[in-house]
Amino acid sequence: MPFGTKLRLSLMMFLNFFVWGSWYVTMGTFLGLNLNATGTQVSAAFSTQSFGAIIAPFIIGLVADRYFNAERILGFLHLVGAVLLYACYQAQSFSDFYPFIFAYMVLYMPTLALANSVSFRQMKDPEKEFSPIRVWGTIGWIASGLTISYVFFWDSAASLADGSLRNTFLMASIASVILGIFSFTLPKTPPKGRSSDKVKISDLIGLDALGLLKDRNYAVFFLSSILICIPLAFYYQNANPFLAEIGVSDPTGKMTIGQVSEVLFLLLLPLFFKRFGFKVTILVGMLAWSLRYFLFAFGDADGGLWLLLVGIALHGICYDFFFVSGQIYTDSKAGERFQSSAQGLITLATYGIGMLIGFAIAGQVTDIFLTEAGSHDWKSIWMIPSGIAILVVIVFLVFFKNESVSKKFN
Repeated sequence: MPFGTKLRLSLMMFLNFFVWGSWYVTMGTFLGLNLNATGTQVSAAFSTQSFGAIIAPFIIGLVADRYFNAERILGFLHLVGAVLLYACYQAQSFSDFYPFIFAYMVLYMPTLALANSVSFRQMKDPEKEFSPIRVWGTIGWIASGLTISYVFFWDSAASLADGSLRNTFLMASIASVILGIFSFTLPKTPPKGRSSDKVKISDLIGLDALGLLKDRNYAVFFLSSILICIPLAFYYQNANPFLAEIGVSDPTGKMTIGQVSEVLFLLLLPLFFKRFGFKVTILVGMLAWSLRYFLFAFGDADGGLWLLLVGIALHGICYDFFFVSGQIYTDSKAGERFQSSAQGLITLATYGIGMLIGFAIAGQVTDIFLTEAGSHDWKSIWMIPSGIAILVVIVFLVFFKNESVSKKFN
């Protein structure tokens, strides 16, 4: 791949995740402090990601794969998205905010697949060429968090008090405009399908791969994937508000430790996978979720800060050892015929159904443990997802029979 093309694709990934990371990590804190949102309302806002994940295959399958170049759709979605993010920036109440963030996530989630599509179409050997480009997305997410905490200080105690966290949506809107314009300069990626081709709904959302559930092991893994998304939702929704409420300085910047960890453990995953196999790898990932929340339950902003930092750093094990391993396992089970359908199905199950359930539970639990003083009983809140993760571990340990998984790492 020419260096110029690689540079453009890397910048595309950087900006695509910079936009998302600019507001997503701090949205729970923003909604609670700026718009006086309840835990249930915060969960509704985060659930828009799940609705976006459910709707995304239809946008990709019905439009991007049949009528227009992927890079042009990517640009259009980000330009419209910039307008919606600016509307979120101006919102004065949750009822004003929610319709715009819902519409935004319906448009944003397809950009993840579109960015991948633009990248893959330029590659001769995606297994080797994709990772060095995709890692710039994680770097973009890290950069957004560091910018919030250490450049503009929007999550400092003083800035939180005066409502400066609202500016994260303005920053995201500006970055979205830049990416929207830049997208039209990306390599041309015309649709592969024909507009006259018949489209089956089962193809779009991966229903053709449902036959995999006849395999007991895969059915256990599939159910575990949905259930583990419940504790995952607690982290996305509550981690930043939790750190801010208990007085941890620069919480958004500190949370980028999780993305740094994600990069590190992604590099270590092939070695662990090869040495211990799929079952042990995925069990370690699930146990890491339980341990993380246990550490959150007993950590604090003073002497227990190290517990919180270790909990954040476990993100690499939590995410890579479960979700990335799961994608590899799904790929090995599906075979060539159902590879795309199977990945679409597991994505729908996790980021769609699983996270939707998770955010709903997380919102209700957060409201239950709201104290009369306006703070939260965070120890009780965090012990619940820790316990759920342990239950998933037990289910997987008992019912999943160990098997070899063949997949080449590069």
